[in-house]
Amino acid sequence: MRDDVHIDVTAFESLCALSAEEWDACACPESAADGDRPMDPFTTHRFLKALEDSCSVGAGSGWQPRYLAARAQGEVIAVAPLYAKGHSQGEYIFDHNWAHAYEQAGGQYYPKLQIAVPFTPATGRRFLVKPGWERIGRAALVQGAVQIAAENDISSLHITFCTEAEAEAGAKMGLMRRASQQFHWVNHGYSSFAGFLNRLSARKRKNIRKERAVAQNFGGDVRAYTGADLKPEHWEAFWIFYQDTGARKWGQPYLTRAFFDIAHEALADDMLLVLAERDGHPVAGALNFIGRTTLYGRYWGCVEHHACLHFELCYYQAIDAAIRMGLKLVEAGAQGQHKLARGYMPVTTHSLHWVANPGFRRAIASYLEAECAAITEEIEVLTEYGPFKRALVEEQE
Repeated sequence: MRDDVHIDVTAFESLCALSAEEWDACACPESAADGDRPMDPFTTHRFLKALEDSCSVGAGSGWQPRYLAARAQGEVIAVAPLYAKGHSQGEYIFDHNWAHAYEQAGGQYYPKLQIAVPFTPATGRRFLVKPGWERIGRAALVQGAVQIAAENDISSLHITFCTEAEAEAGAKMGLMRRASQQFHWVNHGYSSFAGFLNRLSARKRKNIRKERAVAQNFGGDVRAYTGADLKPEHWEAFWIFYQDTGARKWGQPYLTRAFFDIAHEALADDMLLVLAERDGHPVAGALNFIGRTTLYGRYWGCVEHHACLHFELCYYQAIDAAIRMGLKLVEAGAQGQHKLARGYMPVTTHSLHWVANPGFRRAIASYLEAECAAITEEIEVLTEYGPFKRALVEEQE
């Protein structure tokens, strides 16, 4: 690809400005090529449009869309889900301390710019580029976002839960790289949940079997729904679960009720809803999204408390589903060292950051260097405490 090709980068406030075909040719070219699932559904036109149409993002949400599109000779060759943020909620790689320090020094941290999937701590591509345009398209998106920030006197730009390859490329372009931590389950070719258990130490294996037995004695049945099996009444029940969890964790839910209605029409094949039902009525549920190689655990809630049911629906049912579907990974969302004992191992996640003020940028760079060393050390320690037999840990290393 010629380096001197002219690239135009524009920002727009609604995905209506691009067709689904134009966006997805950049966001999930692998799906267009073979008709299979995208690597993840979160940057597809249908998912981001569901957030927009449901007013989960937009006015009053603190997530104002400023989507980017890069064009070469009129052809869209790269896009990015860019948002102007009025707060640091719903990000899961947090910068509250940065904002506090910046404002204590007399600056205005908000609004800031964020290239991310709102409310979604799942790793995936953030610089969405058509095949063959990777280097030029990625550079155009970064330069375009930084230019918007600089021209509008915006304090900073953040790219969260990007891929490791994007983090490496972004660092070469002068962005600051940050390491964070999550817990993921890896499918080592298991044919069944029992096969997974056989790779654990005897004590951890016994504990998981006990937890599953306790959970499954809640007085009903656990069922999984996807695609055409999902019904409107499932979302009525899950909305109640989601509201309760959102109110306790965040103060208010991030997603609106309308999101689930739109998702029912546009995203049913991308979702796996696991419900605990008694006498035909759901009492708890966990919502997952399905990628090409990964199952993404996203939301959980309940109207009744039953011992170990959270572990069963969120972690063990996800493992069962991943094995059944032949998926390689389960990403169980942000935080939670309790996942370690259940077979979810610590991994590094990545983000990129640009800060306008040179002095503040130097301070952040120093902080990120120390933080990265601490995260690396913590992952090494936690891995030693994992539930797997020693021989498997050495094999993974």
